[in-house]
Amino acid sequence: DGVPTRRITVKVNGENRTLDVEPRLLLAHMLRQGLKMTGTHTGCDTTNCGACTVLFDGRPIKSCTMLAVQADGHKVETVEGLATPSELHPIQEGFKQEHGLQCGYCTPGMMLAAKALLERNPNPTEDDVRWALSGNLCRCTGYQNIVKAVLWAADKMRAWSFRCGTEARDSRGDCLHCSSRRSCRSASGWCRWIRSEEHTSELRS
Repeated sequence: DGVPTRRITVKVNGENRTLDVEPRLLLAHMLRQGLKMTGTHTGCDTTNCGACTVLFDGRPIKSCTMLAVQADGHKVETVEGLATPSELHPIQEGFKQEHGLQCGYCTPGMMLAAKALLERNPNPTEDDVRWALSGNLCRCTGYQNIVKAVLWAADKMRAWSFRCGTEARDSRGDCLHCSSRRSCRSASGWCRWIRSEEHTSELRS
């Protein structure tokens, strides 16, 4: 009793969430305990392991050493925001296809660090991937399959040559590629219309 709290609003995975938090509460604990988003893991509490990595305004940060109040008015993306109920994000598919995980404890942080890399560099080299993931530790896989997983995802995402953003919508908000409204956007931001083989080949021609 008597501990002061502050009301904050954070956009988490695209949804505004308002909470009353103690000024000392860490962002990782707010996500795990306050919002029950337990995909954000905590390991070292010193920013060394990277298990707590989330995207903060699109940039990967270690949520175990950021206060929740610092996120007020900002956007946070966790691993729960990658997939939809019906489909995986290409990065998640890549980790599955290339066996990029064993125990899985580091995997959410690895995926989000990889997502930040591919959004700024859609055609990374192996060295680019290793550098982007250098702040995330894995004690199981030896990293090689993780690197392969990110490169696999990069290849798949480059094959989808259109993003369905505001520039690709008409005055009513309908997608110019598939004539759908917002529901045409997948978790990765790609228009679902271009996922079929017939349209993918058409877009590449």
